[in-house]
Amino acid sequence: MLLLAVDTATPAVTVALHDGTSVVAETGQVDARRHGELLLPAVDRVLAEAGVKLDAVTDVVVGVGPGPYTGLRVGLVTAATFGSALSVPVHGLCTLDGLAYAAGQAGLEGPFAVATDARRKEVYWARYEDSRTRSGEPAVDRPAELAEQLAGLPVVGAGALLYPEAFPDARGPEHVSAGALAALAAERLAAGVELLPPQPLYLRRPDAQVPKNYKVVTPK
Repeated sequence: MLLLAVDTATPAVTVALHDGTSVVAETGQVDARRHGELLLPAVDRVLAEAGVKLDAVTDVVVGVGPGPYTGLRVGLVTAATFGSALSVPVHGLCTLDGLAYAAGQAGLEGPFAVATDARRKEVYWARYEDSRTRSGEPAVDRPAELAEQLAGLPVVGAGALLYPEAFPDARGPEHVSAGALAALAAERLAAGVELLPPQPLYLRRPDAQVPKNYKVVTPK
């Protein structure tokens, strides 16, 4: 196995290669406005670091969010393109699950929650029994609405760090890493667990929408 993992669901553009046993190369850069510009060079860097060509990849894993529409689709489209070009399977994995797994690798034990920045003064979040076990589906809410529900729990991620008044026990890591995403995916694939389809988990409508009552003007 040589698994290529990418995630652009958060401000971090992150890429990793995993050989089924461990991460062999990884890179990441935080820049919320340059996902499309940074992703392919990041893929080139991990391939060069590992000393392999793209055609050595056997599987592609992509973070499916939740995340903002524009950034999230960069990773999904790129993963789908690689899968088609290489004729290899493309697997989806919840970005919050990857962040929870990374927190577990850093020593955090459950239960805890994960929260990423959803903009509009909201967070994408989910609760975890431990670093591998999510309880319930991801959601998007205002931090103040979660303060009581998550009281007493550590909360991991940029969303928690942005709102310390709602999440007083905010923890790192701040953003997901493709290395953690790849390691979790490799673990689940080895156990025969079916991963998600590579479809976006938006949780809300994109900012750009066709105006209501739009008038179509046709030439006479």
